Amino acid sequence: MKHHKLLHLLLASLLASIRPCIGGDGDNLYDVCPSDAANQKMFFNGYPCKAPSDVAASDFKSSLLGSAGDTDNFYRSSVTLATAAEFPGLNTLGLSTARTDMDVDGMVMPHAHPRASEMIFVRAGVVAAGFVDSTNQVFQKRLGEGEVFVFPKGLLHFCFNAGFEPATVFSVLNSQNPGIASVSGAMFGGKGMMEKLKAVSMEDLNGVSSAELFGE
Repeated sequence: MKHHKLLHLLLASLLASIRPCIGGDGDNLYDVCPSDAANQKMFFNGYPCKAPSDVAASDFKSSLLGSAGDTDNFYRSSVTLATAAEFPGLNTLGLSTARTDMDVDGMVMPHAHPRASEMIFVRAGVVAAGFVDSTNQVFQKRLGEGEVFVFPKGLLHFCFNAGFEPATVFSVLNSQNPGIASVSGAMFGGKGMMEKLKAVSMEDLNGVSSAELFGE
């Protein structure tokens, strides 16, 4: 009987230790908790909160995504990410947001967010967006203004301008620090990869393998 009780206690302790690891960002223990990253003196999981007396409405507003980014680069695109480090009001809310600008023929190379799923909203232009699942199948769709697409957590994904005018995309990610695991442009042949994606942008790639698309 004592052995059964001990086993139950061990199982309960194990479940209690695992539970925080299988969820998303931790729940907020306060009404609000704007980050005080500028005064952080030690490293831990997240950012310290401002003193309640120092919290202001400005902590919950950001203009970081209000202007187009610089697309004068090889990929003709720009990504501006606002996490809890730059946007204090996001701290402990499990959210971050981003703006992507793509000039004509611009693209965002394949990358993944290890700690977040991402939902994109096309504000202007025509965009092709896709991801590769764990069986190396590619799922891609063309999106017009007002349409949304979801990239599942941790999966390789990409997007590119599939129209004839600049495109703007806004994103919401379900982590205050989603992380970015980039894939080198050299791995996919740089410009060659860009041309290959554009060549199939008119097609529905559901079920196509990454080997067919990326040549792996």
